[in-house]
Amino acid sequence: MPLSIVRTVADLRAQVTAWRKAGESVGLVPTMGALHAGHLSLVTLAKTKAQRVVASVFVNPTQFAPHEDFDAYPRDEAKDAGLLESAGCDLLFAPTVAEMYAPGFSTTVTVSGVSESLDGAARPGHFAGVATVVSKLLLQCGPHVAVFGEKDYQQLQVIKRLVADLDIPVEVIGAPTARADDGLALSSRNAYLTPAEREAAPSLAAALRDAVERLRDGVAVDRVENTGRAAMERAGFSRIDYFEVRDASSLTHLGPGPITGPARILAAGILGKTRLIDNMAV
Repeated sequence: MPLSIVRTVADLRAQVTAWRKAGESVGLVPTMGALHAGHLSLVTLAKTKAQRVVASVFVNPTQFAPHEDFDAYPRDEAKDAGLLESAGCDLLFAPTVAEMYAPGFSTTVTVSGVSESLDGAARPGHFAGVATVVSKLLLQCGPHVAVFGEKDYQQLQVIKRLVADLDIPVEVIGAPTARADDGLALSSRNAYLTPAEREAAPSLAAALRDAVERLRDGVAVDRVENTGRAAMERAGFSRIDYFEVRDASSLTHLGPGPITGPARILAAGILGKTRLIDNMAV
């Protein structure tokens, strides 16, 4: 069936209510558009968990800092809609900024602890913007399940925390990171890379893979982190925001010795003019 597009909360709720009355389960895939194969893998996973799938496309201004790329962020709704339809998505929710943040809007959702380090430190205010818009989307759509990519692993943990703390009745599912053949994590921002930078970019995933193996071999956390940062420097990253080993759930820092339980290695830095992030499980 052709993909339906709605732009208001009222129309979104009307369609979801009709599905629920028919006994159908609903999955939500929130996105900021500029869709690629990684996003479509989220839709595919959602379709295995729910009978109907809604994808939202909304470039959320509240999660961009003043110096970041909100105005330049790629937007192509027609292309996005075509990709979603080909993936079997049932409904596209594409609200305006005014629909999401009406005049007088004055509420912010913040999640302490898990949001404060890593990207929380590198991008002040970012996770408050994420938590606020995701809370709104979950309440607007009322899905049974919501799917988020593990590439934004800290974001995933923030969302799991807010859903648990606010008793929002939805199952949050993390989808494995989709990667190019050379290992680079798929991202809308990869389009900003020059050909030379694109050639160097997979070094980030390679450094993470090496770190995973070293940690499994019992190498101390601080040594693994130092080696990872050095690898990013050699690859041409002009700024390294972090290359750190964290607890897989709480994201508290581990070390300096060998790890003793489930961990996640997370990294972020600037290559050329593009900020890349990635992570891998240990």
